Amino acid sequence: MRRESYDTGSMNHHQALLKPKGPVLALDLGEKLVGAAVSDDRLVTIKRLPPLKRSNWKRLLQAVVTLIQRYDAQTVVIGLPLKLDGSSGDAAEKAHQIAMNLARSIEQPVYLQDERLTSFEAMANLKAEGHKPGEIPDLIDGEAAAMILRDFIQTDQERVPVTPSSR
Repeated sequence: MRRESYDTGSMNHHQALLKPKGPVLALDLGEKLVGAAVSDDRLVTIKRLPPLKRSNWKRLLQAVVTLIQRYDAQTVVIGLPLKLDGSSGDAAEKAHQIAMNLARSIEQPVYLQDERLTSFEAMANLKAEGHKPGEIPDLIDGEAAAMILRDFIQTDQERVPVTPSSR
């Protein structure tokens, strides 16, 4: 099996502050489902997508590549579930590993975005939109991915790409 890899290389400070190239695909990695959202090419609108079922790495990669192709995504951002104090735990380490694997496997640059409290905010947004409690579980993952994407697009902080270590 031929494995294509892409090294995002190092970015200078100016490049890291530039707006990412759109459309941007955002992923919220859950244990069973992966929330997904995509922006338009001008980074103005964000659309929730149906969640991806999470099984093994190969299937997840295939599903992500399908979304990248369908929406012509130029950038991918993955939610980084840090603890409330900002430290890294098991979930953050797993997200970082998946981001590294993804960065090795696709051509688009991959970034991590702090996702603390996005699930709570996503729940509040869905309730405010008038969704019934029974509808929320089907929408929460996509809404959380949309929150990650919104934060990624709107941040004035330096964006740090995931750069796979050389093999």
